[in-house]
Amino acid sequence: MIPITILLAEDHTIVREGFRNMLNAEIDIRVVGEASNGRQAVALAKDLQPDVVLMDIAMPVLNGLEATRQIVGAIPKAKVLILSAHHDDAYVESAIEAGAFGFLIKQASGADVCIAIREAHKGTHLMSPLVAKRNAELNRSAPDRRGTFKARRHNLSVREMEVIQLIAEGKANKETASELGISIKTVEKHRQNLMTKLNIHDTAGLTRYAIGAGIIESNVQLTIVPE
Repeated sequence: MIPITILLAEDHTIVREGFRNMLNAEIDIRVVGEASNGRQAVALAKDLQPDVVLMDIAMPVLNGLEATRQIVGAIPKAKVLILSAHHDDAYVESAIEAGAFGFLIKQASGADVCIAIREAHKGTHLMSPLVAKRNAELNRSAPDRRGTFKARRHNLSVREMEVIQLIAEGKANKETASELGISIKTVEKHRQNLMTKLNIHDTAGLTRYAIGAGIIESNVQLTIVPE
């Protein structure tokens, strides 16, 4: 039997270890790589060509939604399953627009996660019943909603997405420069370009935009309905 290969993209080490141990205990599933930030996830996906990627949304450096977009664009065969503690409309819509194959809630059981992986590998799209119901309601009320996340991004470049995410996470220019391997002057230029492009004039505004566009997760805890 050829196992289903998995790339884990999760920034919390203890959570990643838990997923790895659980998945490797299955005879038909094998974890082949682990990423602790979005940019690393993209690089590993291109190198390892996994069958399925388990992707957390709230990833540092490059958020899970943008990482998903890049992975799906580079490796069409890879099925990305989003992992999130939340399932509000903005995240679900953004995940779908980014090309995610399914939306998993972190509180789901290990058995549910394994089932989701096997079904995704077979080509079945997966959402929890509540998420699926809400998505259907949104489609009925706004059938042209596909692509709205892209519009909200105002055609931001990958680098601008990285910079606005780090700004929204509270990183100073020096920290952002260190994270991205660029100069402080370059960070300042990106910050100014973002404010001009988005017509936003302060850091608080950039942070609100990042949350509203699904670039970073809010801290709102919602009721979970597992698959």
